[in-house]
Amino acid sequence: MKIVGKFFREQPVNLLLLALPLAILAEIGGRGEMWGFALSSLAIIPLAGLIGMSTEALTVYTGPRLGGLLNATLGNAAELIITIVAIREGLLELVKASITGSILGNILLVMGMSMLMGGLRNGIQRFDARHASRSAILLMLSVIALLVPSVLSSSIGPTDSVQVETLSLGVAVIMIILYASALFFSFRDTNGLVAEAITTETPKVRHLEHGVEVSAEPTSHWSLRTSLIMLVLSTSGVVVMSEILVGVVEPVVASLGVSEFFLGIILIPLIGNVAEHLVAVKMAIQNQMDLSVEIAVASSLQIALFVAPALVFISLVIGNPLQLIFNEFELLALIVGVLSTVMISMDGESNWLEGAELLAVYLILALAFFLLPV
Repeated sequence: MKIVGKFFREQPVNLLLLALPLAILAEIGGRGEMWGFALSSLAIIPLAGLIGMSTEALTVYTGPRLGGLLNATLGNAAELIITIVAIREGLLELVKASITGSILGNILLVMGMSMLMGGLRNGIQRFDARHASRSAILLMLSVIALLVPSVLSSSIGPTDSVQVETLSLGVAVIMIILYASALFFSFRDTNGLVAEAITTETPKVRHLEHGVEVSAEPTSHWSLRTSLIMLVLSTSGVVVMSEILVGVVEPVVASLGVSEFFLGIILIPLIGNVAEHLVAVKMAIQNQMDLSVEIAVASSLQIALFVAPALVFISLVIGNPLQLIFNEFELLALIVGVLSTVMISMDGESNWLEGAELLAVYLILALAFFLLPV
């Protein structure tokens, strides 16, 4: 009982795990789509956090470099699982909206909230402009990679043509190569405060050889066996909850009167990344702005350069091909979001007003998406 009590005291968000059995009971008992949607959404929040905590605990046994690669692979595992289930159900537009929403959520909502709260607490904050510049270039390249097939595909051929499919696959391969190159570069770069700008999803992983000293989290005492068990259980929980969540999307959309697009671009990314978002804001309040910025940007880069192209190949295996062809609303939002982030972060300084500006852009986009017709 003491262990259980400590588990919930150290991470109060884990109390939301109580929603997991309730979601299963609601699904079995046919209590209604809204209950299933709400409860499964709440349950995914702590499960996503536990996946991150498990991978961080494993770095104690794997070492920082292999641990960084593990974080890079599993950093967005919850959202990846949700999108795979959605692809299987044929909800391809929901998947693309979720990709867009994840990128925007990290660079506008998370970074904006971090700069706002950190600035109110600490005044002007500084972070590594060199890393910010490098990340900004990668963000712009990722948007270009999504922009080209989206704009040119209609001139190449019909959406289901071999030529368009080849373009989508080719761009996906190049994006994954670029992501792998960024990983390799970050492993070799030992000159900055935090060299793993791409590989690190949270600051709880120690990188002592690079001079980063971050206080240990509650997961530091987990054994290798406990870490692996928690990783398997939390991942399995996300799979089950994703099945329930995706299964009721269409009736929930009809019931609420909102578009599937709004659900994918705003709600689903928030569900899968709440724990990570809270860590980024906490680091900013503690005046560790380097880490806060890298959490937000690294997650966006991972979604854009790894998760999105990986889903293209996964969708082929499932039998519902996903192409990197985004609509004009998604492309406009990505361009606006990335340009706003680049302009604010390139000088290596932040304040609460800049955070408020990023949040304003996010809220304007969210309002527009909410008002889009169903």
